[in-house]
Amino acid sequence: MSYIWQKDNWPDLKWSSERLLPLLTRAAHEQGRLLGKMEGLGFDQKAEAQLRALTDDVLESSEIEGENLPQDQVRSSLARRLDMKHVKNLVPSSRGVDGIVEMMTDATVNYAMPLTEDRLLHWHESLFPDGRSGMNKIMTGCYRDGPMQVVSGVIGNEKVHYEAPPAERLQGEMRTFLEWFENSEKIEPLLAAGLAHFWFVTLHPFDDGNGRIARAIADMALARAEKNHRRFYSMSKQIRHERSDYYKILEISQTGDCDITNWQEWFLSCLLRAIQGADATVNSVLQKARFWQRFATESLNERQIKVLNRLLDGLEGKLTTTKWAKLTRCSPDTALRDIKDLIERRALKQESGGGRSTSYALVLEE
Repeated sequence: MSYIWQKDNWPDLKWSSERLLPLLTRAAHEQGRLLGKMEGLGFDQKAEAQLRALTDDVLESSEIEGENLPQDQVRSSLARRLDMKHVKNLVPSSRGVDGIVEMMTDATVNYAMPLTEDRLLHWHESLFPDGRSGMNKIMTGCYRDGPMQVVSGVIGNEKVHYEAPPAERLQGEMRTFLEWFENSEKIEPLLAAGLAHFWFVTLHPFDDGNGRIARAIADMALARAEKNHRRFYSMSKQIRHERSDYYKILEISQTGDCDITNWQEWFLSCLLRAIQGADATVNSVLQKARFWQRFATESLNERQIKVLNRLLDGLEGKLTTTKWAKLTRCSPDTALRDIKDLIERRALKQESGGGRSTSYALVLEE
């Protein structure tokens, strides 16, 4: 099987501008509409929307690679990193969580800074602070020194989906890529983001972490396109939802010629759906603000405020007295008193069912 980097005209990647124009126009329009909508929010609401989008980005980008990070650690690490003093109930975060948060926030908050080899190698070190990927020892802060294949299936019956350029070509290939990235002003910004993602993940220069870094580079290009360091939508979240199609279009494009129209079409479509999906985040932030406006003069205790915020941020599973007690480190009797008080205030309601499985939900509108 031959790969795109083996073609005579690599890396002169092309696409059909005529075919992509309608989709490009729609994506740019939705991008502008979302940014305009966000400008109408207050400072705290804007910061909360950014925190949610970035939390999704970190969680989903890692989940694509099969790694599940603790949401509360990611959110807390992001809040500390971005100096969001309004965020309460922060928890300690691991070196691994802090590392990926450092990489992804550096890509977007400092989007205007040049993407150099040193910066890229530092990102890779941040992703793997202990020099391991799972149980495997890997080289960090440098390009790989051996072959790289993307495979699936059980050992002994693997299927090779893609093989990246040999290690001895990486120094020159990466120099060409980085020079292009810093001088891509002539390309429409959204198409440059799609090209950057595809080009980097095709080179696959590291032992591990290539997908996450490719998505961070694309986010960096999108931030440059918007001239805005705040992220209000998560491309990684949308890619995770469309993971099967993502890998399929990558494989098709990496084994084709240097016309990547199909890839750019998929990337723009995915971006469009990611931006449109951000409306749900904005509505949730506004809903949270309206909820707390109702209780601005109420004297709630710290346990109640903590759990209500967790519910508003999307607590996994049902809220029970047992879960309340665990979240707030109180007794079941205290948990039940807190809950009954909130029911009387019309902040919570009891859901159908009873007994030991009794659960409670927010009352979002009076």
